[in-house]
Amino acid sequence: MTATGQLVFVDLADILAFAFFIMGLHYLSSPATARHGNRIAMIGMLFALAAILVSTHAAGWWAILIGVAIGAVIGVFSALKVKMTAMPQMVALFNGAGGGAAMLISTIEYFVTWSGEHPAGPHAGLGWIVVVSLVLSAIIGSLSFAGSIIAFLKLQELMTGRPITYPGQQVVNALIALLVIGFGGWIIVQQGVLPEWIYVTMLCAALVLGVLFVLPIGGADMPVVISLLNSFTGVAVAITGFELNNDLLIISGSLVGASGTLLTILMGKAMNRPLTNVLFGAFGAAGGTEVAAAGAGAQQVRSTSVDDVGVMLAYASQVIIIPGYGMAVAQAQHSVRELADQLEKRGVTVKYAIHPVAGRMPGHMNVLLAEANVPYNQLYDMDDVNPEFPRTDVALVIGANDVVNPAARNVASSPIYGMPILNADQAANIIVLKRSMRSGFAGIENPLFENPKSALLFGDAKATVDALIAAVKAV
Repeated sequence: MTATGQLVFVDLADILAFAFFIMGLHYLSSPATARHGNRIAMIGMLFALAAILVSTHAAGWWAILIGVAIGAVIGVFSALKVKMTAMPQMVALFNGAGGGAAMLISTIEYFVTWSGEHPAGPHAGLGWIVVVSLVLSAIIGSLSFAGSIIAFLKLQELMTGRPITYPGQQVVNALIALLVIGFGGWIIVQQGVLPEWIYVTMLCAALVLGVLFVLPIGGADMPVVISLLNSFTGVAVAITGFELNNDLLIISGSLVGASGTLLTILMGKAMNRPLTNVLFGAFGAAGGTEVAAAGAGAQQVRSTSVDDVGVMLAYASQVIIIPGYGMAVAQAQHSVRELADQLEKRGVTVKYAIHPVAGRMPGHMNVLLAEANVPYNQLYDMDDVNPEFPRTDVALVIGANDVVNPAARNVASSPIYGMPILNADQAANIIVLKRSMRSGFAGIENPLFENPKSALLFGDAKATVDALIAAVKAV
């Protein structure tokens, strides 16, 4: 292939990759087309890979293909083996890998291209755009990588999911941030003609800042944090594109950064909390007053039996199922679908109420229910389903807690006050499936459980739902 033909092929492949990525994002906006969107994005990645191979000297093909093969094996194995409950952790790890890749590329560029050993001489022909891009990509990529690892450890429960705070934490973070900015600015001003320890110090400080950035954030805020870190990775990749003069990285990274930023804003809106409160509020920290705010003292609740709930469901006119992380932990989504099928056979209208921050990552409940082949037209967003609760005979809460907590509406001192919730308390009857009386992921007690219309059904969610299926059949 001639040099001109090669250039035309690369440009065409890049354009097709951009188009498929954008189309993929568009289809991912709906659960009904999400799988189709993933396939379209995969085709875009094939075009991107073809462009990279054609624009690379043949001697480098083997390294690229080996890297692609290793990554493909890890990705396929992870996707097949990961449990749906662990999907947020995998997302955090893969997101961190993107940030880490941007960090490593910048580091390699610094030590190879900016060293005096470069054939063209130290810093020959490099402009301000490359210098600024390299520093920013290294810093943002480091923040994303380190922060994503901490998010993974929290979600995997290898460390506490509660906020980890200490006196003067914000001051320490501010000092480290100033150190990162100062050393980064020094490198930019000096065009990299500095001892290597300065870059290493900047990089290490950015990694430490990424760790300290996520430590004080509680598990209940993980959906927002994952979205934010995702946007960080996208921005780092886009900046790396300027560093390498690669349009593909610039546009694809911009798509990820923009979508992650929008999702972060939407998650914050769904929780009615500004991003600063999420990042610096230490929501759910131990030793606080959040439990007392929602209701002091031991909760007085009414328990019920499987047979009683089975009769209630069988003779209901409309049932709204509210899934939460407890359903995911018990892997009860298939049983929930079977229960809905049994109710529909009896003429019961079944709807699923999906809160934007239910679970531990954006869209977590949608993914779980899609895996169980729940019809998409039965999934309702919070704004669409809330008017239905006053006309609902039974609200069946399965492993959810904070997204149905009425303290968000009527307890001004509660940490979740003002957060839009699912109005389960407006249903005629409220059945809550819980493993125990432990508070939810946010560590806040739920006064809904003391509502006279509420009854708690204790036990593993899957086993309980299976028992409810048998009870409904027996009616």
